[in-house]
Amino acid sequence: MPLFVAEHQHPNDRCPAGNPQMAPALLQLVSKANAEKHGIHIHGDGVIRGQHHLFLIVDGPSEKAVQEYFAPFGMVGSLKVHPASHCEEVVARGSC
Repeated sequence: MPLFVAEHQHPNDRCPAGNPQMAPALLQLVSKANAEKHGIHIHGDGVIRGQHHLFLIVDGPSEKAVQEYFAPFGMVGSLKVHPASHCEEVVARGSC
């Protein structure tokens, strides 16, 4: 499956972490078990402290499928899905 980096940002005043309705739903999106049911494999996630900036490294059937799965993040900010490569692939190709 292709590799992608999903990137989400939102302003401080729209942070879903403190919203009792949104927070559990968004946690379900980043749940590895739930994502697998939708054909998405989450390798890892991270939020830059104090930045309201989330990165997810995922495998998915297509860029469109990853975009659609994580679309709820777009309700509170931006969502970008970037096609990506593992470092070993880049080195084998000799270029990014």
